[in-house]
Amino acid sequence: MAKKFMYLNRKAPYGTVYALESLEVVLIGAAFDQDVSLAFVGDGVYQLTKGQKTDDIGQKNFSPTYSALGDYDVNKIYVEKESLEERGLSLDDLQHLVWEDEDEDWAEKDSIRLVSRAELADVLAEQDITLSF
Repeated sequence: MAKKFMYLNRKAPYGTVYALESLEVVLIGAAFDQDVSLAFVGDGVYQLTKGQKTDDIGQKNFSPTYSALGDYDVNKIYVEKESLEERGLSLDDLQHLVWEDEDEDWAEKDSIRLVSRAELADVLAEQDITLSF
């Protein structure tokens, strides 16, 4: 049975390498058929916000890459509800990430699962390996 890998994203998308490095490691792991999940907590929720503009900071906007996660069968993306609320954000402020369910005639399904802190703690406890970024 494949090990469950959780990538815990806690940092804002720009200003450090953590967010981009996490995304790259997730894509590599998924390409090798790892059972991959992602969680976004704290300032990590900003990684998924819509309409990111990076021209003024001189960094490449890598946020569109999140839309490719479904193509790599990464469809368990957990966003902590309290982290969104503490930052004045809602699910509507995030990118719409989907995956296609081949068992249901390729129906598009939402990848993002909004969970409470307590629910996320339960999900984290089920993982074999948790990598924090």
